[in-house]
Order: sequence, then structure tokens, then C-alpha cells
Amino acid sequence: MGQIDTIELKRLVFRNPLDTLVVAIAKRFGNRAKEVERFLKFAIVGALGAVIDFGTLFFLQWSILSPVEPNKDLKVALASTIAFFAAVISNFIWNRVWTYPDSRTRSIRRQLAQFTLISGVGWVGRTIWISTAYSWIGALLMPIVLPEIQIFRPGYIPSASAEAKLGTLVAWLIGVAIVMVWNFFANRYWTYNDVDKERAAHSD
Repeated sequence: MGQIDTIELKRLVFRNPLDTLVVAIAKRFGNRAKEVERFLKFAIVGALGAVIDFGTLFFLQWSILSPVEPNKDLKVALASTIAFFAAVISNFIWNRVWTYPDSRTRSIRRQLAQFTLISGVGWVGRTIWISTAYSWIGALLMPIVLPEIQIFRPGYIPSASAEAKLGTLVAWLIGVAIVMVWNFFANRYWTYNDVDKERAAHSD
């Protein structure tokens, strides 16, 4: 009885209101429909993760980890790291139950380890990028956006902290785009490559 319950649990598929739209779009791609469906779901999950990532980073930067002296660089890296892993947790759960519900030949522990390792590689690259780029990006962009800011806040004079915050968020946006591409392909062909085995078994 316990074994049957376990099998049924592994076959459990999460449904949400976006399924109809995703499937309808994917069907336009013929034989590639299933792969397109997975990509669209992965992208939606990634978008949700980006919102969580950005929201956490924004909250930390404007509260307990504001990038001001002392330890400005450390605070930027710490805020970015906390935000990143909050998104990783969300992404793993949603991809496990929604994007790849047919990926069940591996245990959840193994997939979590693989997913975390891939995310960790992305995190290292993204953190290095943000930590080294936020300062010059902020200094470069602040003069460009300052006239727009002063429309709503006349007489506003940007501080070094404001430049750091702007630079961090722009560097984060660039990093998110690069890491998302890395995560999709690395996870698809390593963490969730058992869906190919499952499909091959059914085709036999």
C-alpha cells in the first residue's frame, strides 16, 4: 500500500490557471510542443523568482543592508546573495511540481543538490559581476537618469549611496538575464534529463 501511495504521489501534477495558455501556445510548435511548454513554464517560474529576487534585494538595500560605509561592498554582496537564494528556493519548488512533474526517477534530494549546484555556479558569477560592476554602472547611469528624477524631486542631489543602489539594481538585472539562460540549459540537460529517458521508454 505504501509503495502504491508513493508512486501516485510521484505522478501528482500541479495545475494552475496558466496551464491552458501555456499548452495552447506550445501546441503551435508541433513535435517540439512539449519542450516549448517546459521552456515557457521555466520562464514563468524564473519571472516569479526574479520578482522574489528583486523584492528581497530592494528590501534589504533600503533597510538593514543599505550600501553605505562602512563595509559597503560586503553589504552589496550579502544582500545580493540572500535575494538570490530566496529565489532559488522558490524556483526549485515550482520547477519540481509544475515545469517537470514527469521528472521523478531521481529523488528530490538529488535534484535539489543538482539544482543548488547549478544555481551556486550562477550565484558565484552573478555576485562577482554585481560586486565589481555596481559602482561604475551607478556612476555612469546616475547623470543620465538624474534629470528624470529631478522632475519628481526638484533639487535632488544624488549621494554615493544612491549611485550604489542604482548600480546594484541595474547590474542585478543584467546578471538575472545571463543566469537564467545558464540555469535553463544546465538544469534541463542535467537535473531534469530523466524526462528524456521517460519519453524514450514510452515511445518503445
